[in-house]
Amino acid sequence: MSKFELVIFDCDGVLVDSERIANQVFARILNEECGFSLSLQDMFETFVGHSSSQCMDIVESMLGKKPPQGLEERYKHEINLALRSSVEKVVGIEKAIADIPFPYCVASSGSHEKMRTTLGATNLLHHFEDLLHSTSEVKRGKPFPDVYLYAANQMGITDPSKCLVIEDSPLGVQGGVAAGMTVFGYAELMDKTRLIDAGAHHTFQDMARLNNEIQGFLGSDL
Repeated sequence: MSKFELVIFDCDGVLVDSERIANQVFARILNEECGFSLSLQDMFETFVGHSSSQCMDIVESMLGKKPPQGLEERYKHEINLALRSSVEKVVGIEKAIADIPFPYCVASSGSHEKMRTTLGATNLLHHFEDLLHSTSEVKRGKPFPDVYLYAANQMGITDPSKCLVIEDSPLGVQGGVAAGMTVFGYAELMDKTRLIDAGAHHTFQDMARLNNEIQGFLGSDL
């Protein structure tokens, strides 16, 4: 197998430990606005990996009617406030970034504003200036491959098989696989079985060992 030429990171849950915070806030909002009583595990299984608009579609399906007016705006506002004050970087991510011998970028379901908020709050933004790509820039969100193909194209990579995607949600894994890319499932919070079932080619739990995982997967020194 030839070496990779680009690593594409998801943002939430892969670069920044934002999923717990965001879903705790969203669960509280859904309880107050819709009367739902959802555990953190329920939230992870239902919403992780989805864009805000996709989340609203899910809420509409659960309610059987349109969500309360202003719900998406409240969702975005309160989550951004919580993330700005509480988010932390994923343990080991700076070592991973320093060790991998390939160019890298980000492809996220989150908006540019959200990515800049979380990456800025964790002092990671300087690693990713001009390397942020969002599903808001493409026609279809995850699990479609659009954002991964767009990110690769923006980085000058025309062969998807030369790309390695790092994802923490089944939805993201499906999108990377659909793009024709190799996908590693980061299973620190997500059940690795769900990532494997979604098509992940490999799973791991220690972000600091990402380059070791890549080397082992390729079966050769990089």
